[in-house]
Amino acid sequence: MSFSYIDGLADEKYIYLKTIGRKTKNLHLVELWFAVAEGKIYLSHEGAYTDWMKNILKDDHVEFRIGDYRFKGKARILPGGAAFEIGKNALYAKYYGKANKDIIDDWFSESAVIEIICR
Repeated sequence: MSFSYIDGLADEKYIYLKTIGRKTKNLHLVELWFAVAEGKIYLSHEGAYTDWMKNILKDDHVEFRIGDYRFKGKARILPGGAAFEIGKNALYAKYYGKANKDIIDDWFSESAVIEIICR
């Protein structure tokens, strides 16, 4: 889907993400908060990697639903860098509003940020 199409779904509260089980090969569905920035989807999780995150490490192909729209994409857990910064800022702004860099950095100090690119 196009950049503007994903942007049009940015106000939805949840994404429903399906990953492929790394052991069972069964689909694993989770409801998550998300943000959209620069035509990409961003997710985050604080603490140890969850099953859905470990599944992404094994197979980066994901399916997801936002509102009534379904998509396929490729996900990756970001190690840091520019995309990590874009994602964490977009997530914080969507759910908590504006804040200074120190507050956002502290909020995400123990969090992973995941990027999904639609295909």
